[in-house]
Amino acid sequence: MSNHLAVAAVTATLQRILQSAIQDDVYGARVTTMRPNMLESGLTEPGVNIYLYLVTPNPAYRSNDPIGRRPRGELVKRTQAAVDLQFLLSFHGNENELEPQRLLGSVVGKLQDVLTITPDMIRDTLNDPAMAYLAESDLADQMEPIRIVATEISVENLSKIWSVFFQTPYSLSATYKATVVLLEGEEPGQLALPVRERRPLVMPFQQLAIERVMAQAGPLQPILANTTLLILGRNLHSNLTLIRIGNLELEPEQVSDHRIVFSLASVPQGALHPGVQSLQVVHPGARQQVPGPYRGIESNLAPFVLRPTITEVTATDSRRDGPGTYAALVTITFNLPIRADQIVVLVLNEWSTDNPSASLFKATRRNADGLTVTIPVDRLKAGDYLVRVQVDGAESLLDYDTNPGSPTFNRYISPRVVIGG
Repeated sequence: MSNHLAVAAVTATLQRILQSAIQDDVYGARVTTMRPNMLESGLTEPGVNIYLYLVTPNPAYRSNDPIGRRPRGELVKRTQAAVDLQFLLSFHGNENELEPQRLLGSVVGKLQDVLTITPDMIRDTLNDPAMAYLAESDLADQMEPIRIVATEISVENLSKIWSVFFQTPYSLSATYKATVVLLEGEEPGQLALPVRERRPLVMPFQQLAIERVMAQAGPLQPILANTTLLILGRNLHSNLTLIRIGNLELEPEQVSDHRIVFSLASVPQGALHPGVQSLQVVHPGARQQVPGPYRGIESNLAPFVLRPTITEVTATDSRRDGPGTYAALVTITFNLPIRADQIVVLVLNEWSTDNPSASLFKATRRNADGLTVTIPVDRLKAGDYLVRVQVDGAESLLDYDTNPGSPTFNRYISPRVVIGG
């Protein structure tokens, strides 16, 4: 692989090769590396101009190059780019003496003989004092040979190339390709230490799998902090079965191959937060044949939604903020701690049967975790409001009246808060 000077070194080497050929065949001819529109119009001095007009990825190396980065973007090896260089060779001179055509014949014959740019050709070019600006090129060390091959180009495509050079008359031309040039990146890769000793892990081949997590009371029942979970799956039973949840590993109440009964009430206070939770079934055990720490056999992560419960709600600093409307600070206390980064939305529904209003208020960002969240509300009619809270989408429940003799039987009755009045 080569550094950033490789492309220019190929052009310079090609120039040197052609110069040695044409100067013997056409007296006074020289090889230039200019843009065609930089040449003098109607140039009669004999010469060949080399112009790199296109660089394309080499298809063979692009499909075979292994991935040089880990999924997170870290380099595992020094990267490389494999490119092909497309050259436009234009021929100039006295048309009456057919110098452009004689030069074309000389170049085609020479490149047919050369075919491959050898490391010695590259070193001879780089050792030329006139090429001092390419002295740091390491193209001669590239393992892959660089072949120079003629390419077929249609009249239409050739005219498109020349049309790019405004008001530049067409000259007799041919196209060649130099393949392949390997450009190496400058960032060093990372290589891990070699494996000093291989320690095979031997354990029974049985895959733990959790298929569903739900409340034991039924699949449509909400999951609260004191809910008993029913974990369904396969290969769940072992000599020791643990539930990993909230960075803890706890023993369930009942275990069989296809179901586990686990009470969330056994999780210590503060270990869980409202919102989407996940758990795993773990079979810890001593590693066979190899000593040392071992996490055991683990199932997939299974999610469930843990709903918060409101234990207390109060309204303070109630004041008018408009005609017939009030603002206040609503403080809600939960049974589970709320993380500072969780999104909390307060939902207030007027406790009335006469065209009740409904409002949503989003809590501002907190600085710390806690059991209480204070949310400012505004533009509310004075009245009694049912209170719900959504924590990362997990919504608290409302209590309803189960007393058949009550005037509010089968209606939601709490938690409530009074605003204004």
